[in-house]
Amino acid sequence: MASKAIAIVAGVGPGTGAAVARKFAAAYPVVLLARNPDNYESLVEEINKSGGKAIGISTDVSSPDSLKQAFSKIEEEYKGASVAAAIFNASGRFVRKPLLEMSVEDFSAGWEVSCKGAFLFSQHTLPLMLKHAGDSSSKHPPTLIFTGATASVKANALMSGFATAKFALRALSSSIAREFAPKGVHVAHAIIDGVIDIPRTKDWLKDMPAEAKIGADDIADSY
Repeated sequence: MASKAIAIVAGVGPGTGAAVARKFAAAYPVVLLARNPDNYESLVEEINKSGGKAIGISTDVSSPDSLKQAFSKIEEEYKGASVAAAIFNASGRFVRKPLLEMSVEDFSAGWEVSCKGAFLFSQHTLPLMLKHAGDSSSKHPPTLIFTGATASVKANALMSGFATAKFALRALSSSIAREFAPKGVHVAHAIIDGVIDIPRTKDWLKDMPAEAKIGADDIADSY
């Protein structure tokens, strides 16, 4: 007998990824992917102690081999399960530099995760989402969500590498949506247009009211 449909969150950290994982864990067993186990271990424990079901897998989404191994572990844990929701929240190394001072590695750092990683993640999740789309008993269509940013639509100075990667992610998600929507998979690209209220941004916009930042839980609610 196949396992219950699951949700997979790639790019789990103390902010948006964790909030999204908690939200989806209320309805599905969740798989949390992050390169550093420190980013998901306490969250996995929290979800499991609160009555949910979660596993974490150390994964480099920009590596074909790493993702292949991760999805093999998912199949071992949730034999035959379909994917009801897949959230790509991973983002590459943030580089803010003048164009003439950037190395090739600086420029490609964001692309490796935001574009290549999203492509690889989609290739692994979509077959399992198509399986869910064919399940007449499912309450909702399978949904693939990509987390974008202001840079997905606006490229500011010193942000050429980051913005290029985010533009590419938006193009990728748009193409996937047009290919897979007719097959029953809902695809969304969310433009998070502002500063997210997470530990890393604690000192940002200090002189502004609390609503100047976007709450990670609010993003999770929308997802």
